[in-house]
Parts: sequence; C-alpha cells; structure tokens
Amino acid sequence: MMQRALFGRGAWLAQQAAVALDGPLGSRSAPLLLRLDRPVSTVSIPPPACMLRPLEAPLRYLFGPGPSNVPPRVLAAGGRPIIGHLHAEMYEIMDDIKKGINYAFQTENNMTIAMSGSGHAAMECAVFNTVEPGESVLVAINGIWGERVAEIAERMGAKVHRMVKTPGGHFTNKEINDAVEKHKPVLFFLTHGESSAGLCHPLDGIGDICRKHNCLFLVDSVASLGAAPIFMDKQNIDILYTGSQKALNAPPGTAPVSFNDRACHKMFNRKTKPVSYLFDMTHLSNYWGCDGKPARIYHHTGPVSGFFALRESLAILAERGLEESWRKHKEVASYLYRGLEDLGLKLFISDKDMRLPSVTTIAIPEGYDWKELLAYMMKHHQIEMTGGLGPSIGMVMRIGLMGYNCEKSNADMALNALADALKTCKKSKV
Repeated sequence: MMQRALFGRGAWLAQQAAVALDGPLGSRSAPLLLRLDRPVSTVSIPPPACMLRPLEAPLRYLFGPGPSNVPPRVLAAGGRPIIGHLHAEMYEIMDDIKKGINYAFQTENNMTIAMSGSGHAAMECAVFNTVEPGESVLVAINGIWGERVAEIAERMGAKVHRMVKTPGGHFTNKEINDAVEKHKPVLFFLTHGESSAGLCHPLDGIGDICRKHNCLFLVDSVASLGAAPIFMDKQNIDILYTGSQKALNAPPGTAPVSFNDRACHKMFNRKTKPVSYLFDMTHLSNYWGCDGKPARIYHHTGPVSGFFALRESLAILAERGLEESWRKHKEVASYLYRGLEDLGLKLFISDKDMRLPSVTTIAIPEGYDWKELLAYMMKHHQIEMTGGLGPSIGMVMRIGLMGYNCEKSNADMALNALADALKTCKKSKV
C-alpha cells in the first residue's frame, strides 16, 4: 500500500509538472523539474569504479618464504558459515585449537592461545606481557626477526642488548651464556627458523642456560614449525610462537603462542600494565579459557573464519604426524638442494644441518639482477620466489616449499623456472 501511494503521488507530481510546462512559469520551472526527475543524493563521493567490478585474484604458485598455498580442505573450512565469537560452539573450536597447538609445540602448557593477527602479533604479545619498562632484554640478531624484536622491546621502554651476527651466522651456547651473564636479562630472544637467511638455529641447552640465570627463553618458530623438530617442554622454551601461513598452511591472520609456568609467573606478577590492551594476556587468557574462571568475558571479536581454518590446518598436521611432516620437509629440501647445485647455484647456508627445510636460500648468481630473475619467473611461470629481507637483501634469493607445497613435483617446477630465467635473463658483462 505504501509503495503504491508513493508511486501514485509521484505520477501526480509528474502530471502537474507537465501542465506547468505549458504555462508562463514553464521556463522558470525547468531547473525544478530536473531536480524532481532524479533521486536526491546526500553523498558527494561516488562509488569507486573498482568496487563495481567482481573480485579477481590470480592463481600463483607461492614458492617464497610465505604465505604458502592453502589446501582445499583448509579453504573449505574457512568458508563455513560464521558463528558468534562467544558461542559455546566457538569455545569448543578454540579449545580444539589449543590442543592442536600444544601437539605442534610439544608442550603440556595450559596458557596456550592463538593471537588474532599475524606472527608479529604473537611476537609483540610475548614481549609486551613479560617485559616491563627499564628491564634488560637480550636479543640474538642474525636476520630480520631479531631486529624486529629488539625494536619492539625498545619501543616499550626495555633496555635492549644485541648479539649480532651476519645473516646465516649462528650463536654458540658459550656466547649466549656469556651474554646472559653479562647483561642479566629478564628475557632472551632467539629465532629458530630465520627465514630471511634460511637458517635453522640449534636450540638444545639454551633453555638450561636461561633457567640457570633466571631468564625467560623466547623462541620464534614462524618459519620452522611443522618443518623442523622443536620440543617446547624438553628444550625448556618458556615462550614459543609461530604463524598460521607457512608450514601450517592456513591463511595469514592467526598466530599460536604458548607460555609455560615460569613465563606466567613473570607475566601475571607485573608492577605495570602491558602497553597494549589488545595483547594483554590477563584478558586473552580469559577469552581462551586458560585462567580457570567459569565464564569467558568479551575482550575482542576474534577472526572466526581464521580460527576455522587454523583448526583444520592443525588437524591435518595431527593426522599426518609431526615426525612424518619433519621427514617430508627434509626429504623435499634435500631434493631441491641437489637440483639447485646441478644448475650451478650456491646454497647460502653451507652447513647442511643448519639449513631451514621450509625456506632455502641461494646466493645471488654472479652477474645477474636478482630482481629481474624473480620478475621473469612471476611473469612467465606464475611462480613467486623472493629476494632477501632486512639485512639479507642483495645477498640471497629464497625458495619456500612448505606444508601443502612440500612436494618434489613443486621442487621440479621451481627448478625449471629458475633454469629458464637463468637462460633467458641477460647476464651482466661487468
């Protein structure tokens, strides 16, 4: 009835306007009629043309350091209908995720969650909650991730001490022990899988050093989890975090992190509040049901679809088994190494035992523009590989075969693309 009434009034107005055109006011009424002729808009910014076109995204082979291609099963999980982030079913899914993370980390910690954000979110959460302004922090830097942690700690007021090696270098336990003795940090940071250089750093014995000096041991396993062995409890790692988008094969946007009892004691006996409300573990531990309280109170709206995908990726890892996943990554990486050497390329990490199975680094071939090689493979093969990152820029090219992409057939694709690029791209005469 309302629509018909409106349309009827509109027709009557149009009729009256037509009559007016024949009268003496016709010429003066023309602007008014034009305004009546079209709907009145209250917006001054028109819809952008791009938003009126369908979304398009190319199919690419993501053979870089991450993100990696996501298996159909995980994509399907992420596409399931949304449920409320505080529904009982969502809490059950979050509980499943905690158990899956504990398996992947090899820990029995209660304080295990997944951050709403990338690996950087877990990185900041770990530092913000365990360090207070003015406290000493020791950071091992042999690539970009140590640099990032050092900056994060400095920004929140910590006294940061740096142990620095060139990309690909590693720290001996004696060097670490001496630095911990000297600087007496409350937190020592080390990257397990330094993806900017392709190094998998040894961890045995470092946790013992930290315990001897009453220092928390924080480890970044974003690029290594699922691809290289790591044992949080056995190796006395106090805080461990990773990202969803590498060997776990979920989309970017969630970041598992776990704190043991030593870390929790430091974290929940602070004199000051953490600098971030979003990353405050007092609230996050309740949201994830880790604080023993009967009710979970709203803190933030978690990425529901991202948690669906993360749960599915952890399920795939559990079904395959950690040991099989480690074996597969090592096998495919070794196959790739042989192919790269057959092309005359030099592996950046000379010690085979310290190479990161998920991300292989090669020295930039002499005489070539590495950017041109990468652009050629993207254009002609739809394959992403990357150059260095942070301090390794201009030193290496990086090839990532992890999780779903960890197959010899993908190694062959990468090698064929490299061979074609080396043959086609111009080599400098200098």
